[in-house]
Amino acid sequence: MKFLTMTLLVLALATAAFSQPTIFLAGDSTMASKLPEKRPETGWGEMLGGHFQDGMVRIENRAMNGRSTKTFLSEGRWQRIVDDLKKGDFVFVQFGHNDSSKDKGERYTPPEDYKKNLIKFIDEVRAKGGTPVLLTPVMRRRFDKDGRFYDTHGEYPAIVRTVAHEYQTPLIDMHKASEGVIVKYGVEESRKLFLQLKPGENPNYPNGVDDNTHFSPLGAEEMAKVAVNGIRENKLKLAKYLKK
Repeated sequence: MKFLTMTLLVLALATAAFSQPTIFLAGDSTMASKLPEKRPETGWGEMLGGHFQDGMVRIENRAMNGRSTKTFLSEGRWQRIVDDLKKGDFVFVQFGHNDSSKDKGERYTPPEDYKKNLIKFIDEVRAKGGTPVLLTPVMRRRFDKDGRFYDTHGEYPAIVRTVAHEYQTPLIDMHKASEGVIVKYGVEESRKLFLQLKPGENPNYPNGVDDNTHFSPLGAEEMAKVAVNGIRENKLKLAKYLKK
């Protein structure tokens, strides 16, 4: 009986000592969870949890379609993350797709404001005892007529890298790594990574779809692997909870 009591006490103390960290995901449609009527479109953030040991980490995917740093702030989405954040949590921040959209004024964030917003995110996460992690935007599938890959994000990825360096913040360079994944698959095979369907192939898209921005389940999983590699490379405390 005494041994059993001691064992239970040790287990209770071990449980109390472990505080399950939460990873908050702040970003756009490439990361966000999708509605049933949008499947098989898949955000890479939906695949991230599957790479962690059961019960060790909680994923809060707060990413939302069509958002930039500007609208994520103006709609109060960022503040809700800050309010829910506790010491020891992580916030993965990935924007850029919509910030760079000059033709969509409600989303567009000039480069200088984009940088200010990223710094604000870092400061506010740290103030709550959390760890901010900056992620560059994932690549779109773009090849020219000669089969050469090219980027469409302009100066925004470089701003993320600069802020990460200046503020000593962990950086997962999704931009560079996702290019490697897409190029490795090649011009035609890389279609499998994105929301590419023929007419009649899926009831959600009766006329088919040729989307080179949003991911298929395969593409989302490949991008989640890129993020996981970044967790390991940055030696984040989260790495110990990853599956072997």
